[in-house]
Amino acid sequence: MELDFQKCCEKDVPVLSKISRETFTDAFSLQNNPRDFQDYIHKAFSHSTLKRELNTKASHFFFIYLKKQLIGYFKLNEFDAQSELKQPEGIELERIYIIHKHQGKNLGAKTLLEALKIARQKEKQYIWLGVWEHNLDAIRFYQKHGFVKFDTHPYYIGNDKQTDWLMRKEL
Repeated sequence: MELDFQKCCEKDVPVLSKISRETFTDAFSLQNNPRDFQDYIHKAFSHSTLKRELNTKASHFFFIYLKKQLIGYFKLNEFDAQSELKQPEGIELERIYIIHKHQGKNLGAKTLLEALKIARQKEKQYIWLGVWEHNLDAIRFYQKHGFVKFDTHPYYIGNDKQTDWLMRKEL
């Protein structure tokens, strides 16, 4: 299956907000306190938050299309836009989400290849990400693609302090 990738811009904020909320909710709502989860969704995927992130020069959102249908998105951060590390030789894959009904079709792997391609075009030495320690399917996916755990950091869903594994792949 051939995927198309389109860099997002400010006019895409409403669609980006909708798909962000949908994919994050499908992935994590059942494992989190409903109040904390709704607080997080409201803040993280609001139009104002996404607009600010889109207008950050070192953050890059991309829509993922399959047969002209939007099926997901991913986000890369460079330099000071990275949530940790902030090293110029690295790039953060902050988000990669595929709509639930399109999961299990190798589309995540194809999207990851696109993110790796962009990282190499930007002459980065490594790509890194944070993944919730309880998201075992995602951890296995990243390990299968050469990512290695190098640290942890706290990640908050509302007031709930969770732990993310920090994983890295040399390019």
